Amino acid sequence: MTLSRKIILLVLSALFTAPQAFSQGEALKVVVNNLAYYRQKGEIKYLTNAKKSVDSLIKTRSDSSNLDKNIYKAIVYSSIAYIDSTNKLGNPPDFFDKTVLLVNRLAEHRKIYKYQTELDFAKRCLANVYIRNGFSNIKSLNFEDAVSSFKNAQIYSPRFGQINAYIAYANTKAGHLPEAARYYSTLLTPDSVKTEYVIAASGIYKTMGDTAKALDVLERGRRLLPNEKSLLLEQAGIYNSQKNYKALEPLLQELLGAYGNNADVAFIAGSCYDYLEQYDRAESQYLRAIEINNAAYDPVFNLGLLYLKHAAGKKGEESTKDLQRSAQWLQKAYEMSPKSVNTLKLLQLIYQKNGNDIQLSNINNKLQQLTN
Repeated sequence: MTLSRKIILLVLSALFTAPQAFSQGEALKVVVNNLAYYRQKGEIKYLTNAKKSVDSLIKTRSDSSNLDKNIYKAIVYSSIAYIDSTNKLGNPPDFFDKTVLLVNRLAEHRKIYKYQTELDFAKRCLANVYIRNGFSNIKSLNFEDAVSSFKNAQIYSPRFGQINAYIAYANTKAGHLPEAARYYSTLLTPDSVKTEYVIAASGIYKTMGDTAKALDVLERGRRLLPNEKSLLLEQAGIYNSQKNYKALEPLLQELLGAYGNNADVAFIAGSCYDYLEQYDRAESQYLRAIEINNAAYDPVFNLGLLYLKHAAGKKGEESTKDLQRSAQWLQKAYEMSPKSVNTLKLLQLIYQKNGNDIQLSNINNKLQQLTN
């Protein structure tokens, strides 16, 4: 399955419209005002002015160690890194890396707790840049770099759970299936679960050949999303592939209620009831599948085979009637798939039983042509 591009929306208003929050004098107010003007008018010159203002505050070694001034620098630089994605300001190639180093250094300062809100804002900006880079990596098929970018984003925005989905998706594309499944699994909680996460995780486990974990994921998903019938369909599909019809049967009533006009679901139900020797139900579902999609071969063949099994347990006229029904549907199956040797062999058996020498000779000739 693919993910659409989703980038965290920054909540800038509290910082960009409240210069009094820092109480650092007129010079610092100029910085904040320029950011506010950019937010209001969208003109790049205000970002330039903000950077010039904050750079003018840091000239000496003492300035470079000043926590207050560097917090402002982190706010301005991280804002530019996020907003100026095409580098219209012409900053050097290492501008973002230096901004990251600045934010990391500030995060380790013993008095940073005084500016936790401001630091968190700078971190959110960095996270957004890494997320943007991650999607750019995906677009250019650099999936390993995408994984790295999204993991870096998670460092700066650990509470944004959807990054796990981005990491999982990139890992899937990079072929790191166990890691992808692990990241999807972290999203299977009441607060973050989505249908696509459950199906993606289950699909990965199926690809890895671990159907037990695939089923476990689907069961967890169904508990969290009880009204999501697509998960029920996925679970039924696994049981059907395993031919685990005893596990499949309890799901059929709900499955048929949700997908009453789905020919594949009707066929799955018919196959299950057929295996469990509930022949009337099997017949009904095969006929329903054919009614919905009369071009489908499998329900036609299975219905012919079902009547042949019916005939084996009967005698006289009832057996003859079921043999005729079986021949009718198997003949239709042969017309849909003229190279099916199995269908012809079943027809051969029927015509031997009912003594139809003309049809038997015809079938023998067709078998000879196919097997020579």
